[in-house]
Amino acid sequence: MIRKGIVLLAAAVTALSCSCSIKGGSSGEGASGSNGGGVSPELTVTFLDIGKADSMVIHSADSTVVIDCGEKGDGKELVKFLNDKDISTVDCLIVTHYDKDHVGGAAKLINKLDVKRVIGPYYQEFSDENDSFRAAMKEAGIEPEYIRTDRAFELDGAEYTVYAPKEDSYGPDNDNDFSLVTKLQYQDTSFIFAGDAMDKRLSEVMDIGDCDLLKVPYHGRKLGNLDEFLDSTTPEYAVVTTSEKEFSKKTADALSSRDIDYRTTFANGTITAHSDGKDISLTSER
Repeated sequence: MIRKGIVLLAAAVTALSCSCSIKGGSSGEGASGSNGGGVSPELTVTFLDIGKADSMVIHSADSTVVIDCGEKGDGKELVKFLNDKDISTVDCLIVTHYDKDHVGGAAKLINKLDVKRVIGPYYQEFSDENDSFRAAMKEAGIEPEYIRTDRAFELDGAEYTVYAPKEDSYGPDNDNDFSLVTKLQYQDTSFIFAGDAMDKRLSEVMDIGDCDLLKVPYHGRKLGNLDEFLDSTTPEYAVVTTSEKEFSKKTADALSSRDIDYRTTFANGTITAHSDGKDISLTSER
C-alpha cells in the first residue's frame, strides 16, 4: 500500500495531421532573441499522449525543459522521444507534484539522460515512485530545488517563471494543490502549464496574466473556478492531457463557450505547439 503524506522539506511527431495556427498576443515583454528582425529559432512544446498523465517536452535550438514524466512505464516512452530527437541533455526537469502520474517516469529520465537541474514543490509524498525519483537524483549527484517561493530563469531566449504554492498545507491527501504552475514566455507567445492545480491553487495564480496556450489543469476534470481562471488567462488554445473518462463535460463546455480551440491527447494523440516568437502553430497525430 502506498502511504501518502504531506511533509515539509527543503517534459514533433514525424507523422502529423490536423494543424492550426494562432497569433501571439500576450501582454508582457517577451524574451529577446530574434535574428536581426528575422524569424526567430523555433521553440516546440510537445504534449505526450500517455493517458491520464502529464509529460511535456519544451525544446529549442540549445535547450530542453521537461515538465513531468508521467507514470513509471511512461518514462521509457519519454526517453525514447528524446533519443529520437537526438536530445541527450535536459537543462531543467520541473516536477509539478509527486503523484505517480507526474513523477513516475522521472527516475528513468534521470538514469538515462543528463539532467542538469530539478525543480519541485516544497513537500513530499511517500510512494515507491517518489522514492525512486529521489534515489535517482542522489545517484546522479543532483541537488533538487524544492521551492517555496517563485523561481524564474531564462534558457535560449525563453523566459520561465515557476510559481510555488503559497500554503504549507492544503488539507489531508490534497497534494494536487501543491502543483507548481509554470509560465513560459517566448517573445510574443506564451504558455501556462497548470499541473493538477485545483480550486485553491488556481485562486493563488489567478493573476498570472494571459497566455496563448493553456495546459488545462487537473486533466480536464471539473473545477469550481475554472471559468474564472479561463477568463483571467484568456487562452486562444488549450491542451488537455487526459483520458476520455476523466475529461469533464463542464470543462469542455467552458472551453467551447469561450471559443477556445482545444485538443485532448485521448482524441488527438501527441500534440506539438510550434512557436517562432510571433505565432504558434499546432500539429497532432490525429
